[in-house]
Order: sequence, then C-alpha cells, then structure tokens
Amino acid sequence: MGLGPVMLGLDGWELTAEENNLLRHPLVGGVILFSRNYHSPEQIAALTTAIHALRQPRLLVAVDHEGGRVQRFRDGFTRLPAVRCLGQLYDQDRLRAKQLARVTGWLMAAELRAVGVDFSFAPVLDLDHGVSGIIGDRAFHHDPEAVADLAHAYLSGMQKAGMEGVGKHFPGHGGIAADSHLELPVDERSYQDLAAGDLLAFERMIHYGLAALMPAHVVYPRIDQRPAGFSARWLKDILRHQLEFQGVIFSDDLDMAGATEAGTPPERARAALAAGCDMVLACNDRRAAVAILDHLGHTVDPVSQLRLIRLHGRGRIISERLRNGPLWQRAARLVRDYETAPLLEMDI
Repeated sequence: MGLGPVMLGLDGWELTAEENNLLRHPLVGGVILFSRNYHSPEQIAALTTAIHALRQPRLLVAVDHEGGRVQRFRDGFTRLPAVRCLGQLYDQDRLRAKQLARVTGWLMAAELRAVGVDFSFAPVLDLDHGVSGIIGDRAFHHDPEAVADLAHAYLSGMQKAGMEGVGKHFPGHGGIAADSHLELPVDERSYQDLAAGDLLAFERMIHYGLAALMPAHVVYPRIDQRPAGFSARWLKDILRHQLEFQGVIFSDDLDMAGATEAGTPPERARAALAAGCDMVLACNDRRAAVAILDHLGHTVDPVSQLRLIRLHGRGRIISERLRNGPLWQRAARLVRDYETAPLLEMDI
C-alpha cells in the first residue's frame, strides 16, 4: 500500500479505534497534529510511534511548528520566537541573523524528529506587507530577498536535523487583510506586481531545493477566478511549468472558510487534486474527512508517491541524548535570547 493523497487530523492524545481504521484507508497518506493531540514529549512520541506502525511505507506525520503564535507543542519544547525577530536582526547584522536562522531551523526540526514527527509546515515565505493580521510576525520580513535569505538558512538547519521544509502560502498571503480561515480573501494585484515581490521568495526557495509548498486559499482574480489551491493556472502552469517546482504540493486545510467555494468536502478534495495538489488536508471536521475518503474516487499517482516519500524524516534522534548534548544546549540558549546570547561556532 502506498501513501494516499489525504492527510487527516486526530481527536486526542491517543489513536481511537475509529482512527486506527481510518488511517489504514488506502487514500490516507499522513496525519497532521495539533495542540489537542499534545500532552508531553513522551505522549507525542508514543502517538507518532503508533501512527508509524500502522502501515508500510509509514504514514507521514506533520505539525505546524513555526514558532511565535504558531507552535503546537510547547511544554517540554523550546519556545521558538516568531521569525519576525530574525528579520529584525537581519536589518542590523545579516550574517548573524542567517546563522541564528540556521540554528533555529535545526533546533525546531531536531526536537520534532526526536518525538517522531516527519516535518513541520515551515518556513513561512509570505511577505509582511503590514496589512495581514493572520501573517504578521509569522513572516520573516517585507523584502522578498531577505525572506529567501533567512528561509534558506532556516531550511538548511532543518535539513541538518533530517527534516525537509514546506514553504507557504504560495503565491503570497501577506498582501491582504482578510483571513482565509474565516472568509475567502481576494487579492487584486496583477501578476506583474506579485512576480516583482511575493513570488520572488518562492522562486528563490524552489531554486534552493525546497521539497514542498502549500498554496493559499486566496483568489487573485487578475490571474484566475479560483483560489490558488484549486487553480491549475497557479499550480500547473505557473508553479510546475514556469517555476519548475518538482516537489510536493499540499492543499491548505479544506475545512477553512476560504475553501468552501469549491463545494462539498469531496468536491473540494477532487478540485484541489485536479488542480495539481499531491495531498489534501482534512484537519478539523471528522465527518467531512470520512466523506472525502468515501467519495473521493481518486487513483493514487505514482509520481506523487515519489515526491511524498521524500518527506519522511531521516535519521534517528534520541530525545534524552539530544537534550543532554552540548549542541542542543548551545542552540536552545541562543534561540531563547537572540539579542544577548553569544553566537558560538556550531556544527549546524
């Protein structure tokens, strides 16, 4: 059995009997974890072990763990600053900011890999245009070259710890005030405006070997009338062919308000996959997730399989050994206080 094109959310700290059955469905390929699934590092390690034991190849296990406002696991994990802090440091000392971005990416990824998580949906590649509350300090910077510079360093740290990155939200969510969790945002900018700004960070990261991207539930009507995550124009013509991206394309959560224009949950999933997504996310509505699995009628794509397999975490990190080691201790000290901690030579 291969990896299917659907990623599901879970209800609690342990797998239920229903979830054990759902995760064996051939259309399921992964699990996304949230704060509701987390109690302690030991508990989350047991949960990921149970998920990985269900199938071969093992299901992908993911989480949103960007830092700042978006960090699902907190107690027992290093509190990561919002990446805006790195952007502010970048304006003062670019080399130091990039070194700290690399250390932060490594620390985030190493702590997650030590509890069995394959990847985080990070780094955020949106620009901070000063208008989007949902993006805001989740963005490294307002300058696309600075975003790409810092995100590249951050990704290199993640990869050092055995984790690939997922850039989001293509082609850029930072230029509008509306929140796609609550409504369908519309960005009236032209393709030329996006290409000269927001798209540059994504283009640079594709060149740097980014393994996966997530499109935005945003409509750019001067390019296409469909939201980017349901648009073959954006995903096939621009992302795949024009920008030559060969990695995984994840939909954003199909339960979000910004996805509802595509119809019922199965219709949303079909539309996203037809537009070019390799995997769709059904995070928070179990009835919708079951409907997708029952009615999707999708044939697994062998090319998508090859892309998805690349996202399995590499290597084995033992949590106790990690935290007792000097590398983690120095990295955690730096990340807890970017401003005052001395930057040491580190093998990251």
